[in-house]
Amino acid sequence: MKARDSGGKPREYRMSVRAESAEATGERIVDAMLTRFADTPYERIRLDDVAADAGVAVQTVIRRFGGKPGLMTTVVERELGRIAAAREAAAQASVAATVEALVEHYEVYGALILKTYSEAPLVPGLVDLASRGRAYHVDWCRRTFEQHLDPSLDGATQRLRLAQIVAVCDATTWRILRADGGLTAAETATALRAFLAPLLP
Repeated sequence: MKARDSGGKPREYRMSVRAESAEATGERIVDAMLTRFADTPYERIRLDDVAADAGVAVQTVIRRFGGKPGLMTTVVERELGRIAAAREAAAQASVAATVEALVEHYEVYGALILKTYSEAPLVPGLVDLASRGRAYHVDWCRRTFEQHLDPSLDGATQRLRLAQIVAVCDATTWRILRADGGLTAAETATALRAFLAPLLP
């Protein structure tokens, strides 16, 4: 028989409810920090504001994450997992379909990725996470496009082609085309395909 507390409910059930509530609170805090970070420089984000957005006391944030740097790294760790899952889904059978899916991916995550890279030096521990993100991008490009390379190319030329593909598919290239070039998402996909065409059969 399960032990019961004074309220008549099994302790395991009560503990489960508390754990779920604590997890939901943590997610609200992380979501609030992500929302603030999306359009506010990291150095100007105040934990008091994040706590208010999440509906908790600032001491709850500090107790849970140890402060603003710990909260920021938690945000990036969570989003890296989501970004990787979305990026894996962007890999399609054809180059054209992959590029279209990649642009759609950057429409959601591109600005966040670039902001994280630019502000990583301001947050202890974030440089390493940003490096992991960069390494993932390089690996994804290699895995996704290597199969489309001309198999007759020598090793050095294949490495050159893959390095070019990594640059073409970078979020910075997407930003240049979308923001600086003023292209639509569809036009950006067309431009990326044009960049890739000479590199792939």
